[in-house]
Amino acid sequence: MKDLDVNKYIENIYHIERWGQGHFKVNQKGNLSTQDLDIYQVVKEIVEHNIELPVVVRFHDILRSQVITLNETFNKIINEAGYKGIYRGVYPIKVNQMREVVEEILDAGAPYHFGLEAGSKAELLSVLSLNHDKESLTVLNGYKDREFLKLALLGRKLGKKTVVVIEQYSELLNLIELAREMDVRPLIGIRARLSVVGSGKWSNSGGDTAKFGLTIPEILNALHYLRKNDYLDCLNLIHFHVGSQITNIQTIKDVVSEGTRIYTELKKLGAPIEYLDVGGGLGVDYDGSQSTHDSSRNYNLENYISDIVYGVKQLCDLEGVEHPNIVTESGRFITAPHSCLITEVVDKIDYRENEYKNAVNLNDEHILVKNIKELWRDISEEDRQESFNDALAIKKDGDNAFKLGVISIEEKAVIETNFWKICDWLKNKIGSMDFIPEEFENFSDKLSSQYLCNFSVFQSLPDHWAIGQLIPIVPISRLLELPTEQCSIVDITCDSDGKIDQFINGGEISRTLRLHDLKKDEPYYIGFFLTGAYQDVMGDMHNLFGRVNEVHVFSDDEDANGFFIETVVKGNSNRQVLSAMQYNPDLMAYSLKKEMDQKVTEKKIPSREGVKLINFYEKCLEGYTYLKNN
Repeated sequence: MKDLDVNKYIENIYHIERWGQGHFKVNQKGNLSTQDLDIYQVVKEIVEHNIELPVVVRFHDILRSQVITLNETFNKIINEAGYKGIYRGVYPIKVNQMREVVEEILDAGAPYHFGLEAGSKAELLSVLSLNHDKESLTVLNGYKDREFLKLALLGRKLGKKTVVVIEQYSELLNLIELAREMDVRPLIGIRARLSVVGSGKWSNSGGDTAKFGLTIPEILNALHYLRKNDYLDCLNLIHFHVGSQITNIQTIKDVVSEGTRIYTELKKLGAPIEYLDVGGGLGVDYDGSQSTHDSSRNYNLENYISDIVYGVKQLCDLEGVEHPNIVTESGRFITAPHSCLITEVVDKIDYRENEYKNAVNLNDEHILVKNIKELWRDISEEDRQESFNDALAIKKDGDNAFKLGVISIEEKAVIETNFWKICDWLKNKIGSMDFIPEEFENFSDKLSSQYLCNFSVFQSLPDHWAIGQLIPIVPISRLLELPTEQCSIVDITCDSDGKIDQFINGGEISRTLRLHDLKKDEPYYIGFFLTGAYQDVMGDMHNLFGRVNEVHVFSDDEDANGFFIETVVKGNSNRQVLSAMQYNPDLMAYSLKKEMDQKVTEKKIPSREGVKLINFYEKCLEGYTYLKNN
C-alpha cells in the first residue's frame, strides 16, 4: 500500500485533521506531533526522567495560541463590521483552575486586557490575586452570600473591575447595603433568564425554567431599585448564558437576538450599560464531524464571532442604541486542545488467547466435544450462518451439561476453545459477505480485544464516563503502520464501568477502535486528546487513584529535540489519597509494624525479612497510586 493510502487510512480511523484543528498531525516518523513537536519524543523524555505514567501533558504553546486566536479574530471581525464597541473576553477558571494554566492565559491575553471569571469564593480569592490589569474585567457569577459580595467590593477598593453579576434579586439588596458600609461604588451586572433553550447536552441550562438569572419583571424591578437608591450609574453589564458546548449555530443567533433586545430596551430606559456578556458555549469539535452531534459543532470560530458581532450591531442600529463592548466566557475553546492524557497499554484481554492447550489428549470424548471439533475442522465458506448457529447451540448445550455434571471442566474448555476459533474465523469473513445475517450484526464488536491501559476513566475522563462525551483517542507512534487490532479500552480500576467502548467515527459512534498489535519489550502509548477543559478538575477519588502526574511542555527551536519540559507537577501519592479520606498513614505503618514485630517474636517471620517488608510497605505509602511502568 502506498504511503498516501496509509495516510488516508489512518485519517479515516483517527480523524486527526478534523478534530486537531491544525494543532496536531502525523510527522514523517509516524509519530503524532503538535506544532512540529514530536509527542512520542516528549513521552520518551518523560519516562527517562522517571516520571511515571499515566501523565497529563500540557502544551502551553497551544494554550497561548487559542487565547491569541480568539482575541485577534474578534478584533478582525469588529473592524470589518464597523462595530463601535470593543471586545473584552474573560476566562472562566472553573473550566481549569490550575494556576499555571490561568497564569499562561493571562500572560497571552495581556495585550488584549483579557480577564477572568469566578463562580465561587475560592475562585474569587484566586482571581483577585492574579488579575492585576486595571482595564480587564473580573466577572463574578454564581450565587453569592455577603462574604462573597464583600470580597468583590474589596476588589473595587483596589481599583479592579470586579463586576458582580446578580443571579437573584436578594443579592442586589445585600450588595448595595455592603457598598454603603464600605463606601465603594460597585460594578453591577444582571444575568437575564432568556426564553431561548440551548442545544447539546447542556441545553437545559437555558429557557424559562433555568437555574440562573432574573426574569424580565425582576430586571425591571432591579432597575427601579438602583435608580431609587442612586446606584443606577453602577449598572454596567447585562449577561446571559444558555449552556456549555453549543452544537448548533442557530442557537447562538437566537440567544444573541434575545439578549441584545433586552440590552437595547434597558438602554432606552436609561441604564448606563457598557458591556454585553454573551456567556460561554463556544463549542469544541471533539469528533471532527462539524455537525450538531453532542460532541461536535456545526460552525467554526469565525461563524460564531460574526453572528455575535453582526447580530448585536444590526439590532443596536435598528433601535438607535450605541454598540456595547462584547464579553465572552469561552473556557472550553481555550483550554480543551492544550492538554492530553498519555498512558501505556499494559496488557491485552483477548478471547483468542484462551485456547486450552491439552485438548488433544482427551479420551472418550463427549458427543458435544466431538461435534464442536468436527464443526471447526469441516467449516466451509458456503455454510457460514449454519456453522455459527451450530456452534452457538453446542456452546449453550455445553454450558448446561457442565452445570449438570454431564461433562468435565476439561471438556468444557475444549468446547469453548473451538467455539472461539469458529467465531474468529467467521468474524474475519464478514467483510466479504454480500449479505450479513442478523446473527452476525455487531459480531466484530463483541469479539474485539480489550486493551488494558494504566489509568482510571473516573479520575481522568469523567465526562466520558458520566455523560458519554466522545474524545479523540490516538496512539502517538506507529502511525505509518496499519493498525490491525479491533479494540475497546479498559482501565485498571475494579469497576465494570471503567472502560471506553464509544469512539469517534466520522460523526457516528463506533464500539471499537483500531489499534496496533502489541510488540514484546516495546511500549505502546495512547493519547486521550482535547481533555484540557473540565476533566482535570472534575476527577474523583474512585479507587483512591487520585490525580495523575503532569508535565508542562514548551516548544524551543534552539533545543536539540525542539522542546523542553518546564514544569513537573507530581500526582497524588498513596499517602496523600489516604490522608484525604481521613486515614493516618503514619498510624497505619505503626500498626502494621506492631503486627510484624509480633510475628518476628513468635519466630514465624525472620527479623531481616520483617524489616524489608515493613520498609516496602512504607515505600508504597510514598509511591504513585497507578501501576509502575516497569
